[in-house]
Amino acid sequence: MGAAVSFEGVVALLDRFPALAGVDLSVQAGEMVCLRGPNGAGKSTLLRACAGLVPVRGARAEVLGFDLRADRRSVRRHVGLLGHRAPLYGDLRVDDQVRHCAELHIAAPAEVSAAVERFGIGGRLGAVAIRRLSEGQQRRVALACLTIARPRLWLLDEPHAGLDSSNRDALDDLLADAVTAGATVMFATHEVGRPGVSAARQVLLGGGRVETDSPTTPATGAKQRCG
Repeated sequence: MGAAVSFEGVVALLDRFPALAGVDLSVQAGEMVCLRGPNGAGKSTLLRACAGLVPVRGARAEVLGFDLRADRRSVRRHVGLLGHRAPLYGDLRVDDQVRHCAELHIAAPAEVSAAVERFGIGGRLGAVAIRRLSEGQQRRVALACLTIARPRLWLLDEPHAGLDSSNRDALDDLLADAVTAGATVMFATHEVGRPGVSAARQVLLGGGRVETDSPTTPATGAKQRCG
């Protein structure tokens, strides 16, 4: 299927600080990859770079066939990024936010209903303004909108943050379904020892570089737990 992400020696400077200091990483289309590492390792910057939101340089910096060094804007319509803060409009009601996402991405009513049901944001919650929601509720709305957007590349930073166990399970199922449908998933976490989604590979970052890259063992087909 080809590479969804192909980085060679990628550098990203944030206020002159090398948040990415020479990243080498290849992610094949249809893979699910977990980025691990402590705070400051470069996980969030790597996700933002893949989304075309951070200027980069290096020998190769391609995402979904787009050269990020020359054109970061074009890749954005094909990528869905959920960072630490949900990208929502605080003044909108939940129903209006979902409707806006559906219109933007020309989603079928059945897709919208399935996303709303999956994350339990219908009913009375639909009439509540985004700014009045808890962090976990806002994240559920953002995940529903991400589902509606159907991105080719899913990028999630601390995907389970603010979610209870049932919604963590719903997210795990969603990401597995996305990969089955042919999308690529990359998610980042610094937490260790908590059950999470099954990733085909686990990439450890440190100091803005890839320290280890551990793929699934072909002989066993076992998945690594991350998150």
